[in-house]
Amino acid sequence: MNQPLRLVFAGTPEFAVPCLDACRASGAEVVAVYTQPDRPAGRGRKLAPSPVKQAALAAGIAVEQPESLKSADVQQALAAYRPDLLVVVAYGLILPRKVLAIPRLGCWNVHASLLPRWRGAAPIQRAILAGDTESGVDLMQMEAGLDTGPVLLQRRTPISRDDTGGSLHDRLSALGAEVLAEGLRRTLAGETLIATSQPEVGVSYAHKLDKAEAKLDFSRPATELERQVRAFDPWPVAEGVIAGEPLRIWAAQAIALDHHGAPGSVLAAGRDGIDLACGDGALRVTALQRAGGRRIGAIDYLNARPELRQRP
Repeated sequence: MNQPLRLVFAGTPEFAVPCLDACRASGAEVVAVYTQPDRPAGRGRKLAPSPVKQAALAAGIAVEQPESLKSADVQQALAAYRPDLLVVVAYGLILPRKVLAIPRLGCWNVHASLLPRWRGAAPIQRAILAGDTESGVDLMQMEAGLDTGPVLLQRRTPISRDDTGGSLHDRLSALGAEVLAEGLRRTLAGETLIATSQPEVGVSYAHKLDKAEAKLDFSRPATELERQVRAFDPWPVAEGVIAGEPLRIWAAQAIALDHHGAPGSVLAAGRDGIDLACGDGALRVTALQRAGGRRIGAIDYLNARPELRQRP
C-alpha cells in the first residue's frame, strides 16, 4: 500500500492494551482510540481513565469517549478519521451497522475464546467454570450479531488446573496481541485474510459476571467449587462460610474424600489447609481473606482460630 493503513482502535480494559501496542508497532497509523467514558473507581470513587485511554494518551493518540455509537454526530466524527480498519478489543459498546460499514476493510475483533463457544462478555471465566481444557483467541471479522462473524486467525492454549481467571486473562491478552499483529502484518503485505464462517453447532454464551455468583454452595461437588474459586480470582472472588465466619476464598482445591459431614462443615484443618465437606468430595481452602483484612494463607487463619485445629 502506498499510503499507510489508517487504523482506529476501540478498547477499554487492561486486556486490550497489548493489542493497542501491537497496532502501534505494526506500521499502521493509529489515528484515534475509542474507549469508554471515565468511570468512578477506588474508595474515593473518583473518575478514572481506562487503561486503554492511559496508554493512548501516553502515546499521543487522539482519544474519543462517547457514551454510545448510535448518534449520527458520533458516527460522523468516526468517519472523519477516514479509517481503513477499526480494531475492537473488549470495548464494551455495541457497534451499530452504520459504524461497521465506515472502515474500508471493515471491523476486526479480538475475542478471548474459541468461537462459537463462549460468545459474549465473560468468556475467560466461563471457560474455567465449565471445566474447559482449552481456550484461545480468535481474530474475527465483525458483523451485526454478537460475536457471530467469520474467523480470520486463531491461537489456542490449554487451561491447566492451576489457571485462574487472572492467569488465563493475561495469557489470552498476550495471545490476542500476537494474532492481531499477524493479521496486520499480512494485511499490510497486501494479503487478504481468509474468513472462515463459525460452525452452527457448539454455540454458547458467556454471560456477564454477577457478584451473586461468587457465593459457594457446599452442597455442590468439590470439583465445581474449585473451578468457581479459580474463575473468580481476581474478581469477584469466591465467598464462603467457615465455622460461622463469612470469608473470601482465594485459593482451594478439590480432594476426593468419602465423608458424612454436612455441606460446609469443617472436616479437618491443619498445615495443608481447611477441608470443607461438599456434596461430593471436599474443598481444601488454602488462601482466604477475613472482612476488612488482606489475603492470608490457611495456616495464618488457623493461628487466629485455633479451635478449628482440634478437628481430626
